[in-house]
Amino acid sequence: MPDRSSSAGAGGPCSAVPSAQGWSVGPTGLGTAAASLASLLAAARPSREIPHGDLLAGTLPGGPGYVERPWGDGSHSPLYCPVPERADDALAGEVDARLASWARDCGFEDDELDALGKAAFGRLVTLAHPDTDDPDALLVAAQLNAAWWAADDYYADDTALGAVPKLLPPRLALVMPAMDPVPSVGDFTAPLNEALQDDLIRRMLGSAVQHLNRHATPAQVQRICYSTFAMFVSWTAYAAWRETGEHPPAWEYLAARQHDSFYTSMTLIDVVGGYEVPAHLFYEPRVRRAAFQAGTASVLVNDLHSVAKDAADENPVCNIVLLIAADRDCSVEEATETTVALHNDLVRDFEAGHRDLAAVPSPELQRFLRGLRAWMGGGFEWHATNPRYA
Repeated sequence: MPDRSSSAGAGGPCSAVPSAQGWSVGPTGLGTAAASLASLLAAARPSREIPHGDLLAGTLPGGPGYVERPWGDGSHSPLYCPVPERADDALAGEVDARLASWARDCGFEDDELDALGKAAFGRLVTLAHPDTDDPDALLVAAQLNAAWWAADDYYADDTALGAVPKLLPPRLALVMPAMDPVPSVGDFTAPLNEALQDDLIRRMLGSAVQHLNRHATPAQVQRICYSTFAMFVSWTAYAAWRETGEHPPAWEYLAARQHDSFYTSMTLIDVVGGYEVPAHLFYEPRVRRAAFQAGTASVLVNDLHSVAKDAADENPVCNIVLLIAADRDCSVEEATETTVALHNDLVRDFEAGHRDLAAVPSPELQRFLRGLRAWMGGGFEWHATNPRYA
């Protein structure tokens, strides 16, 4: 993508971010050791002082259940999905208005602002994070999701927007210090700072993380940064596959997709909700498996809705449906059915794991698990109603 000079003032990139409206972040007291499920049952504890009534909402796996939902033109088997927990058009509109103001300050041009509005990230995060109605907290998720999507489009996927596979690794290498500032290295720091300001994507992600810092603990910020950087590793694999024209078998693509899925977006669930899952619970193997299942199932929904767009690119993007069709020498219709079945198995496995983890006496963990379920339901609804995927 063409680099554009920053329009930001002395306050830094995209400096006109709405205030945090008195949001407070207290001490966390995180545990750092991995814990077995037995030790979780004995020792799970709150990581922050939160009113008990606030934590009870969403503590148990109850609430909206799962249904089989038609999708696309209705010609394929339905997708087994959680029911969306909330649709609030007024709140989504408020978040989108704040997102547009921020994007304008980041240097978006008029056509890009129009495309951003049509993407409806305010609607996505309002559907995906139903346990808060704070528009500033939801804006954190909207900014980061918009920035991740923009990086994917402009750097990785869309050749019409300037994506060049061989340029992807060095571009991503400069995104990392934009998100996670590095110490000064004397005279060599000035050109880095100039580069961080001279690129729209880097300005977006740098500003989004600044806003994230006002809602999250340092541990949560680093969790989100490092899940993003893990995602970038998968992006470089896709770039190599596109550059060589040797697309991977479906199994290898799915392996890469584990760290390049909506799992990255889901790492924001407790930040947006205003609480923190302790590290020894967040990274417990059963919890991590549930999060990866939710993230991968949601990205399969994205692939199913993106087949036509991905196949039409002059340098086709990796897509599970297209890869299965190539692997098995079958039709796109047959590969679509295989992908639907894989998605539904992942969601049912998540549902079973959620039930098993309901015994862990951590209100934060239970709220997070329900948040994963809500993200799947909200993400499906957003894809099903978004013009980008029509």
